[in-house]
Amino acid sequence: MHAALLTEPVDGLDEALEAVDAFDRSLVAGLLRPQPAGTTGPTRLAEAVVGTPLAARVAEAAGKAAAGAAGEDHFLALAAARTALLGSVHDALLTRAEEAAGRPPAPGTVPAAEGQPTANLLTAARAWLSDLARCGWQGLDHEVVSGAAEVVSAMLPDPSLRRLAALLDGFAAELAASCPGVSAERFPLRRWADLWSRGMLLTVPGAALTPAVGTADGRLLPLGIDVQEHATAAQAQVHAVFEPADGSAPRLVRAGVSVPKPDTVLGAGIWQLLRPHMSLLAAAGEGRSMDLTGMPVTAEGDLLWSDEHARPGEPAEAFATARVALPAATAPVTAPLDRHPARIAVPVFLEGYTARTDDDGRLTFTVAGTELVVDTDRIPAAGPLTPEAVAKSGACIALIRWDAGRFGVQPLAVETTVRKKVTSVHAGAWAGGTADKAGARAEKAAADAAKVLSERAGRLLRK
Repeated sequence: MHAALLTEPVDGLDEALEAVDAFDRSLVAGLLRPQPAGTTGPTRLAEAVVGTPLAARVAEAAGKAAAGAAGEDHFLALAAARTALLGSVHDALLTRAEEAAGRPPAPGTVPAAEGQPTANLLTAARAWLSDLARCGWQGLDHEVVSGAAEVVSAMLPDPSLRRLAALLDGFAAELAASCPGVSAERFPLRRWADLWSRGMLLTVPGAALTPAVGTADGRLLPLGIDVQEHATAAQAQVHAVFEPADGSAPRLVRAGVSVPKPDTVLGAGIWQLLRPHMSLLAAAGEGRSMDLTGMPVTAEGDLLWSDEHARPGEPAEAFATARVALPAATAPVTAPLDRHPARIAVPVFLEGYTARTDDDGRLTFTVAGTELVVDTDRIPAAGPLTPEAVAKSGACIALIRWDAGRFGVQPLAVETTVRKKVTSVHAGAWAGGTADKAGARAEKAAADAAKVLSERAGRLLRK
């Protein structure tokens, strides 16, 4: 681990982010009747992409925006420029993170997706997003926001459009919660601009189609589970090293599962909902490998998990995998629309560090003289891993992430000393079940809540 690389400046990073931030600020007042300061954002985007294939279109779009005459194609060009800038930031940061982890950057590109787009619904979605850009966040009202409902309802029956439909639905819900915009004191500028620009690009026919898929045969060695929980949804993503059966180089892969959930299911209870959909969760929780045969996998390294293509293998301790197999594993490529700094999650193994908690409760690891912030907020309540265990650890499996202008690490598992014995503690240790009293109580409460909701739903359907 070459930690010092994570604190060295990246050429052009600040300039690219400043151009993005300038455009994001212009969306506050909107681009229908932009104020003098509001024209700066589109102009900064145009200046940032000079010399690229986007230059002419973005320059035209910036000029139209300055005159308050931008149309849907102009908004699309601005969204593309913003996405391209953040993509360049992603590439530079990912290269730096992979170098720090001791791995070369991923070679190659993502093959083109296949499928047939539904042009009329994409056009309707683009029209709604263009209306948002015109009115701006300060001009939000329920009439503008509600325009997404009909589009989302029409998209949901089509599997090829559900990715965009889910984005629009969630985005509209966030906007509705802030209506009327004129009375809001502050806005999540980067987040809403991310959602807006991504939505605009997903309205391009073919942009949201299913990626090309191959198959994987070999042994899967789990490293750890990244758990994300929201009020109405939960997701578990397993990071792992895949050893192909043909003896080719091992590579990093991911397998994820997402489920809707009632807001009464919390903490360890989410495993009740996630576990039935992916046997890999139990294997990862138990420290066991999986043998894959014909498992669908994308060029990005995402396993499209199907239990019929997997069977439990031999025991495989995650820290042994991290010490032996992880350093030699090659990184996957990243699809164009997924090139965003927030998507960076590079598995790494750390040891020989010292941990320190400052007066504000912020935990840092000092690795070879370099301080790295530890993102303890990402440690899930659905497992036994705690900030206290991380602070006392001597080795850690983590994800390198970039947030708030700097690199940090998100712990997935640690080795710590308990009663003079080195013990591993994993964020996803309860994925396959637990004898822990608190975890067992949460699982029972989740099972009871699910049973009650099922009975209520059954009575409603019978009525």
